[in-house]
Amino acid sequence: MSKERICLITNDVETTSILNHKLRDKTGEYVLNQGMPRLLDLYDKYGLKATFFYTGHIAKLYPEVVRMAYGRGHEIGSHGLTHEVSKAFDVLSPEEQLSHLKQSKQILEDIIGEEVVSFRAPAARVDKGFPQVLTEAGFKVDSSVSSQRLDMMFSFGALKKLHWLTAPRKAYFVQTDNIFKKGDSIILEAPISAFGFPYIGTFMRIAPSLNRFTRRVLYWETMCSGRQFVFLTHPNEFIDEVQETTEIERRGSNYISYMFGDVIRHKLKIKNLGEKALPIYDRELAFFKEKRFEFVTCKELYNKKKP
Repeated sequence: MSKERICLITNDVETTSILNHKLRDKTGEYVLNQGMPRLLDLYDKYGLKATFFYTGHIAKLYPEVVRMAYGRGHEIGSHGLTHEVSKAFDVLSPEEQLSHLKQSKQILEDIIGEEVVSFRAPAARVDKGFPQVLTEAGFKVDSSVSSQRLDMMFSFGALKKLHWLTAPRKAYFVQTDNIFKKGDSIILEAPISAFGFPYIGTFMRIAPSLNRFTRRVLYWETMCSGRQFVFLTHPNEFIDEVQETTEIERRGSNYISYMFGDVIRHKLKIKNLGEKALPIYDRELAFFKEKRFEFVTCKELYNKKKP
């Protein structure tokens, strides 16, 4: 029996300046005027519908950045209130998590006039008990786990991301008290694709050839198991900003975290930014079109999988 071929194209929309290595509101203008139009036009070329996860911060600053995707038929999801490292979901209390979720959800729903049911945590940082908070906030889908991804040392929250090593690879309903395990809660987890290396926009730009190899391995797995592709990228990867500083802001709490999460990561992430990333991404989307994948949103995946 042939396995289903499903691909989710997901986009995290925030005010992070990759080139200047910091959050800044001015980057939101570049996302609005360059990043989003370039991505939306590319998605129109392939006739696909994607999911866009917005921080409440950028949505309040530039509501049009939400409306422009919604107006073209894409799903709107929440990316929390802010992308500040100090307010990551795996360091917030359950009460703070719930407050952030409800506020971000309300901001987006006020803009589009439609319920928001899908979520991805900034930097994919969540803790085991997160399903209970997601449920209370009214979400149905999460996409913050990246099963068997091995580059955690280059991101913040690395210790809790070790749970990724044993998480299921196909979309799964999670346990009520453990987002990293399969269970019978109402929350569907759509794991971000990885096979050791992550299958994401950043890695696509840093090492295009190795990324294509990763994609071929993942494709073989999909043909064997029916595992869904979940690709993650950001509109701010497709903007041409001016570099205003060479100083690398220290966000890590210790020297090792600073070296891997800030210094080395920054040097890697600035490769093939802006317009240079578009043809690389175009080739990825062309692959899925050629292989007759069905492009679905997170919400559509939930409707396919719900009992």
